[in-house]
Amino acid sequence: MKVVLLIALLTVSGCDGRRVVGQTGQNVTLPCNYDIKTKGAVHVCWGRGEIPKSKCNNQLLSTDGHKVETRASSRYQLLGRLDEGDVSLTILILTEEDAGRYGCRAEIPGWFSDEKHHVDLTVERAPTAWAPSEPQTSSERPAAAQTAADQLTTESLLTSSSNSSSSTDEGQEGSMVAVILVLVLFLLVVLLTAAGLFIMAKRWKQLKLPPQQQQRHQVQISSTSSTLQLHQRASVVENVYQIDGADNGGGDYELCP
Repeated sequence: MKVVLLIALLTVSGCDGRRVVGQTGQNVTLPCNYDIKTKGAVHVCWGRGEIPKSKCNNQLLSTDGHKVETRASSRYQLLGRLDEGDVSLTILILTEEDAGRYGCRAEIPGWFSDEKHHVDLTVERAPTAWAPSEPQTSSERPAAAQTAADQLTTESLLTSSSNSSSSTDEGQEGSMVAVILVLVLFLLVVLLTAAGLFIMAKRWKQLKLPPQQQQRHQVQISSTSSTLQLHQRASVVENVYQIDGADNGGGDYELCP
């Protein structure tokens, strides 16, 4: 009778064991579930080491089935669906000290009806991602990759040289145009200045003539005009006499003074 009772107790409150492996610096989840549909939301606790007769040793976290009540560190989280009975423990940023045995206890109402789950956590060092197994020299690269890299380098050099030469030509053309415009403007300024100086010198020379020369110049102009008038009068008189002689039949005539 005692053996049957002991077997029944072990069957009801037995512990199962699982093994989980994690890496340092990563997150790991320790599984634990209970049947919430038939047993309802119950109190659950997580602890380090073996599960005692009641509660949890070195308690890390506890919940009333709906929310977390106590927590030893923010590294311990319940990220599963509590309303579905998922009370799996997630440990953030693993360290080597986190390795060991963990216990999950769901306090089911009744005599010897608690569900207990043991999880053994093994923590391994994460491999160094940046260290290559064997360094590869340039001579070990495939010939096709080497040829493609050489072609890309040649094309980039040609493109950069053509761009630089075109930009240099454009700069030289722009500077030549600017020099030509400056020269044209300089010549225009010189010509206008020379013309203005010539006109001013001529006017200044006329203003600087002595009064006697100015009078002589005026007398010469007046004598010239009078001579032209006398010459015109003599021509008119001569033409009149010729016309009269022709009308008189070419006879002799004498001019009276």
